[in-house]
Amino acid sequence: MSRHAFTVQQADSLLPHVRATFRRIQAGREAARRRSDKIAVLHALWGDAVREAGNPDYEELKSHEKSLERIGRAIERLVSERLTERGIRLPAGGLDHGLVDFPTTLDGRWVYLCWHAGEADVAHWHETHEGFAGRQPVTPELVAKMAIAGDPALEDDSALDF
Repeated sequence: MSRHAFTVQQADSLLPHVRATFRRIQAGREAARRRSDKIAVLHALWGDAVREAGNPDYEELKSHEKSLERIGRAIERLVSERLTERGIRLPAGGLDHGLVDFPTTLDGRWVYLCWHAGEADVAHWHETHEGFAGRQPVTPELVAKMAIAGDPALEDDSALDF
């Protein structure tokens, strides 16, 4: 099975979509934090008694917990439908730090084009076994060598970790 190798131009064209997705995810995470804070207050007031069906705040607790589950599923769906199903990779800590990787090929091997929230465009890349700390600048010479049709890496994507 071969994966899509992004060109720098293709990755750049997806950045408005990626930014919008991160904004939606961040809004969901903020809503989840507010619900968690409310649950913490109920636990501080009642302790374990808040989980008893006769407790006056039991229904409120259940409502907040259901909302947290719904928000979590919505965030998972956003990540899946808007990022990973399009071939965009979220590295470890990607949601927390606004990082995404776009798989591409370079000189017969898979590498990642790397983008960090706040950057204007995709201007870095790194090897698949390295992370953010291993980022290197994308030069015009490299752009011409990335995602080339016929690249042997396109036939063997075993180096990709997703």
